[in-house]
Amino acid sequence: MKKGNKWFKTGIAGTALMLMLTACGGGGDKPASESGGADSGTKLEMTDLTLVGVRDAQISSQQIIADKMGFFKEEGLNVTSKLIESGPDIGPMVAGGSAPVSIQTNFMDIILKSTEVPVKIIAPLAQIAGTQAVVGSSKLELKSAKDLEGKTIGIPSGADVVIAINNMAKELGVDASKIKYVNLAPSDAVVALEKGDIDAMAAWEPFITKAIQGGGKFLFSGTKSDLPEKQGDVNWMSVHTSIQVTDDFLKKNPNTLKAVLRSLKKATDYINNNREEAIKVLAPELHLTEAELTEIMSRNVYTMEVSDTYVNGSNGPAVGEYLKSVGNIKSIPAPTSYHDLSLLKDVDGKLITSEFK
Repeated sequence: MKKGNKWFKTGIAGTALMLMLTACGGGGDKPASESGGADSGTKLEMTDLTLVGVRDAQISSQQIIADKMGFFKEEGLNVTSKLIESGPDIGPMVAGGSAPVSIQTNFMDIILKSTEVPVKIIAPLAQIAGTQAVVGSSKLELKSAKDLEGKTIGIPSGADVVIAINNMAKELGVDASKIKYVNLAPSDAVVALEKGDIDAMAAWEPFITKAIQGGGKFLFSGTKSDLPEKQGDVNWMSVHTSIQVTDDFLKKNPNTLKAVLRSLKKATDYINNNREEAIKVLAPELHLTEAELTEIMSRNVYTMEVSDTYVNGSNGPAVGEYLKSVGNIKSIPAPTSYHDLSLLKDVDGKLITSEFK
């Protein structure tokens, strides 16, 4: 999944404000019949809708499972599951009204809200910082993290994984300004790493797993470290997949969206309780081998819980300051301005264990 959010830098700020005025109803959606979704007790406003996601284990695993396992249909929904190849392309689609219901990262919503696009996150779906990682070449020898100073890391320009690198440096006493960066697309970085042209690469899945398969050594991610002086769990980055809807769609279709959330909750439980079976369903849809997907999914935490990690981590001021520093936003929106968790609370209030202040 591409994380650089380059679409913002190519005019999203201007176009978003103009496109805000267009209808956010989502072209082909049809009104519901008189019957409601399973266990809803209320009429669904519509049954036919399109859910836009990404062909990516971090973004759309629950979406695919809910579709393939019939969880949407169990809730009375006829969902067209639309998977695109490039995650950042969802931003302009939301702004333009062609993706009133979508799944991407909460970073996208921060960027959209900073340009006054009317959008709300209605639930998190997964903590994916474990897939934002740094892999060293087979020849890289580190006695301590400080040995990364002077080394060359291949990384896409503006990639969010820099947050993890900077927090690692701060905690372990590394001078991040002495790390050399080369702008490389993830696929190119994998090749350069295998050839020994760079000392390390920083990217996301599936490129992390592919780099390791090519002989690279996992160094650290946003949630795990294998550095000499720091082994195990870390808290160097937090970023979550989320489901978001336009304000107009949220206002008109609350019962339909609760049915969507119930479906995704079933899918989340299925992934966590039946991982091997879920991988067999997901692998062909994600164009990955089962072995690759097993490794990738082990780095994600699939949960719809609104926890301290979600509230204070991926929506905190540090993330906003980073997005501002790389030019993705001009001002930092308040988390309450791009969240509405009332539907999730109705579906399963126990999932909300922390709140925005």
